[in-house]
Amino acid sequence: MPDAPAATLEPELASPFETLDPASLETPLVLSSPHSGTIYPARFLAASRLNPHLLRRSEDAHVDALWSEAATLGVPMLKAHFPRAFLDLNREPYELDPRMFEGALPHFVNTRSVRVAGGLGTIARVVGEGQDIYASKLSIDEAMQRIEALYKPWHQQLRTLLRRAQRQFGLALLIDCHSMPSWIGAGTQRQERIDADFVLGDRYGTACGSPFMDVIERHLRQCGYHVQRNKPYAGGFITEHYGNPGAGFHAVQIEVNRALYMDEQSLERKASFEAIARDLTDLTSRLMAVAAEMDRDRGIALAAE
Repeated sequence: MPDAPAATLEPELASPFETLDPASLETPLVLSSPHSGTIYPARFLAASRLNPHLLRRSEDAHVDALWSEAATLGVPMLKAHFPRAFLDLNREPYELDPRMFEGALPHFVNTRSVRVAGGLGTIARVVGEGQDIYASKLSIDEAMQRIEALYKPWHQQLRTLLRRAQRQFGLALLIDCHSMPSWIGAGTQRQERIDADFVLGDRYGTACGSPFMDVIERHLRQCGYHVQRNKPYAGGFITEHYGNPGAGFHAVQIEVNRALYMDEQSLERKASFEAIARDLTDLTSRLMAVAAEMDRDRGIALAAE
């Protein structure tokens, strides 16, 4: 399957994302990693008041690698090459903070979302512990170029993968792969430790069917992890937008605690990285088996009609 057309705004992002696609489609599962990109365009770095290491604090560092073995099982995987600090794919297309831009934003822009208020819109204002990214205001054209050249092609590709799976198997299961810091609000007076190893977000039961959610939670608990559902992360735009179980589209956001697999300051992988990756590969195999059983049941039901 062809990847996105070349982005027009940054030469480093001529290939803004990558699709790892199996030779033949054997499962309705689809993996996405929207926040693990590591290509920071030179012009972006020059416009930032932060050094590259601080900018990386918003990355889901190494998440694509954690799930890469799962992708070898025949599951398509879509991963961004550009970082979340440059453009956040897990937002509405036009969640923008008017304080960041020169001039008035178009009327259709969502300037009042909770995410915009927190500085984490489609084009983020802050990273890490609320540190401002940019040294000066951006042009509105800059924002629109990023959305047109990067955001829209990535989501078009994700829709293509999900619709293909749903057509062939009667359902699609999107696993949106993320990581979370071990502390919320680190460096502030309201910091709170996240004691979960994994947080499963299904928009409080509306984005993914319970058979899939139960298998995910049970498997991770059997591996010895502490698992929570929907708290503190219930799933972002991707889970909410693409999850529609009644139409055969299931979506779950899986957040893994960064402290499990890497040093959160240096971003270096820990020795535990490989074991966690194996557990996620085993989880993918289980979900593939559940999906295959559901597909067989669907075929039997259709044959009986």
